[in-house]
Amino acid sequence: MIKFEHIEYLYLLFCIPVVIIFILIYVRWQKRAASIFADNKMMERLSKSKSIRRRNIKYLFTIIILLFIIFGLSNPKVGSNLEEVKREGIEIVIALDLSNSMLCEDIKPNRLSRAKQAISDLIDKLDGDKIGLVVFAGDAFIQLPITSDYSAAKMFLSTINTRTIKTQGTDFSLAIEKSVSCFNLQNEFNKSIIIITDGENNEQGAIESAQLASEKGVFIHTLSVGLEKGGPIPIVNSRGNKTGKYKTDNKGNTIVTRPNYRFLAELANNGNGKNINANNSRMGLTELFEEVNKIEKKEVISVIFTNYTNRFQWFLAIAFFLIMLDFIILGKKNKTLTNNKYRVK
Repeated sequence: MIKFEHIEYLYLLFCIPVVIIFILIYVRWQKRAASIFADNKMMERLSKSKSIRRRNIKYLFTIIILLFIIFGLSNPKVGSNLEEVKREGIEIVIALDLSNSMLCEDIKPNRLSRAKQAISDLIDKLDGDKIGLVVFAGDAFIQLPITSDYSAAKMFLSTINTRTIKTQGTDFSLAIEKSVSCFNLQNEFNKSIIIITDGENNEQGAIESAQLASEKGVFIHTLSVGLEKGGPIPIVNSRGNKTGKYKTDNKGNTIVTRPNYRFLAELANNGNGKNINANNSRMGLTELFEEVNKIEKKEVISVIFTNYTNRFQWFLAIAFFLIMLDFIILGKKNKTLTNNKYRVK
């Protein structure tokens, strides 16, 4: 079993395609630049000493070296033993609202950013519990199936924003159904859904879905994000940057979004849970964690890998070896080998 101690470094893998594209552009630029200053005959004479094969090998080394450095920084760990362990905990699915109203800045820096920070802090407090992540707006998706890998949970959490879901709106019913589908209702763990939202513009059927989830033994808590006075909704561009403008209605008036405390309290009550209001001074995290801890934790025996050993040194050692090899290999042909090739015995 392999796990990564610093899984966030794996984001650097997205740089590899960029490096490959840069190399291709650079090679193409070299050819064009050479053709400007030399004719075909001169190009043939200049290219006699160059080895295209060696040049391509050096470019390949560059890519492989980057790969090994990235994996080395992430520190892969290998578990060598399988052991039965007793764990006490519950299964938690966090349903996070990604509708545009969550960009409101009545809670600094905005509702969504503070909600993500609250989730990250909650993950840090978990011990033995399993966690999953569902994102929703007008639609709902399972962003992360239930897992005990808290590092992976934080990585998936960091990638989400209001552009993750294209369909706008706030469909709590679908969010609850997706969250319930994450659970294995046959195991012994008690289960809880934590819905983090401002509760605005909700679709029909949410209360009924909460009641059905409750009948299956799932507790539903809600964390309402936003101040009672509310605020405008910033308009962002395709990159997620603010444009300086705010959403308006059909008459051109600025839309003010306010959290729906009453609805969220009713939703939590029907889910045998509690609603907690967040504001600038507190996110209600401590109170929410206390509510989650009130749920009875079951002792479950599971088989896990133990005795994890660091393996980063292997990746960095190979990267260092390839760097040295890259220095040794020249981009020119070996004259001795070339002459021997045509020597007649």
